[in-house]
Formats: sequence, structure tokens, C-alpha cells
Amino acid sequence: MDTKTYTSLCEEDTLELGQNLAERLRHGDVVAMYGDLGTGKTEFIRGVCTALGVSDLISSPTFTIINEYEGSRAGAVIPIYHIDLYRIESGKDLEEIGLPDVLADQLSVKLVEWSEHAEALLPSRRFEVRLSQMDDDENGRSITVICPDDEESDEGSDTSGAK
Repeated sequence: MDTKTYTSLCEEDTLELGQNLAERLRHGDVVAMYGDLGTGKTEFIRGVCTALGVSDLISSPTFTIINEYEGSRAGAVIPIYHIDLYRIESGKDLEEIGLPDVLADQLSVKLVEWSEHAEALLPSRRFEVRLSQMDDDENGRSITVICPDDEESDEGSDTSGAK
């Protein structure tokens, strides 16, 4: 695993970190997001989506649970699922919203807020982003990005555009 911790002092920094992670993502990837309310999970996801060519307004799907966007890279369409599990209370709820099927989709990128609510369903090969507010700066965030090692990736997966 490749682990790096960054300091974000404003929304633009968080957006840029999301854009940087997007360069590494490919079809089938899951990004598990962890952090308290207001730590910047949606802003980070906005950066990922922007870098993947999404032109729609990116907002947290707190009530709809799953938003689907169409992104692209090098002319290839990349479906993106933005999933917010904040209101999920049980494994049964995860089944009812179809999360296992969404996570199994190897053509899309899945961005999962409040991932701790679905830990048992998440694949072992995933990206993790952990956000926390800094004690000494109300606008500051510590953002840890954990990327799977390249050798752990699935054989034969499409890696076009991945860095």
C-alpha cells in the first residue's frame, strides 16, 4: 500500500487532491471515504469527478443515497457512482439499495462516503481517503490517501490513463 498524508488549508486544496487521485483511477476501482461531517469528503469527490470529465453539479446524495455521473478519459466513458451511506443503518439497507451490485460493476468508478457503514462489502483492493479536521486550524484538513500497490491490481484490467 502507498500511503501519503496531505494538509489541505482550503476547499481548493481538497479539490486538487481529488483531481490528483483521479489520475490513478480506472474502471472497477472503489474509493472508500472516511471522515466526520464537514471534513471535505464531497469536495474531494468533486475534484475526482471534475478530473474525470463530469460536467454535472456534484452534490452529496445524502437522501438519494446514490448519484450516477458520466465521466470520461481518453474518449472512453467511465460511469461514476457517488454513494453516501450516512443514512444507512443495516446490512439489509445496503442490499435494498443494491450496493453489492454497484460495487461489483467493473466498468465504473465507485466513490463511497461513510464507507464504514459497508466495510464488509468493500473489496480488499481499494483506495482509501481519510479526512479529519486539524485541531489548530478550523479550515485545515489532514487528508490521508491510501492507494493499493499496482501489483495487487487485477490481471487484465483496463489501466488506460492510470498513473
